[in-house]
Amino acid sequence: MSPSEIHRVPFVPETAFGIWFLRTHTWEHHVLRVAINDLTRLIGDRRPVSPVIVDVGCGQGKSFRLLADAFKPARIVGVDYHEPSLRVAAQAADACRAQSGARCEIELLHGDCAKLPLPDASADIVFCHQTFHHLVDQANALAEFRRVLKPGGVLLFAESTDAYIKSWVIRLLFRHPMQVQKSAGAYLDMIRAAGFAFEPRNVSLPYLWWSRAADFGLFERLGLHRPKPGKRRETLVNVAAIRQADDER
Repeated sequence: MSPSEIHRVPFVPETAFGIWFLRTHTWEHHVLRVAINDLTRLIGDRRPVSPVIVDVGCGQGKSFRLLADAFKPARIVGVDYHEPSLRVAAQAADACRAQSGARCEIELLHGDCAKLPLPDASADIVFCHQTFHHLVDQANALAEFRRVLKPGGVLLFAESTDAYIKSWVIRLLFRHPMQVQKSAGAYLDMIRAAGFAFEPRNVSLPYLWWSRAADFGLFERLGLHRPKPGKRRETLVNVAAIRQADDER
């Protein structure tokens, strides 16, 4: 991607608090690790051997070690638009290589998720964790995820819904393009319409303490409020979706 193209990429800059939060123990262990564990379960028997993983919106690279442990990939390609985060991700990549004995190749690319700097059908897994709600051009991003996946490749998608992103606490501390935020069902519909297939067993709707910005789960811990699935506004959606071949769409 040329400098002139990068300059035209629509985005909403994150707050200093948001960038700091992505370095914290809470982010790595209560958000990222939990999501990867859940997605590993959802993928079931479609888990590829020694995959090439594209981590779209890799940020500061906290995911690299967790992905390497979960999937034993041959290669991880981290893509992000925020150059300061990519510089931190380079250090995370070095640490991951050292831990794995250099068995996992890691490459970092500066680019836009709606125009990935990668060849067609070059990935076994696209990992999109808490990235999609930052993207302005979501339709083209999904098309790009599908393009770079091999037929039968897997999109691992973990996202916060509009119920969470539009809460007053999150609006105060972070910055997002509010016009593109969606419900869990709308995200699933969008993924299916973009040429991906999944069954109910490939989807989960976690209801984690940190995803309830109104009270961070305090009322539930006190026994004052126990919302049930179908009776609450879902705040998270995880899905392991298979890239369909063109003639299956």
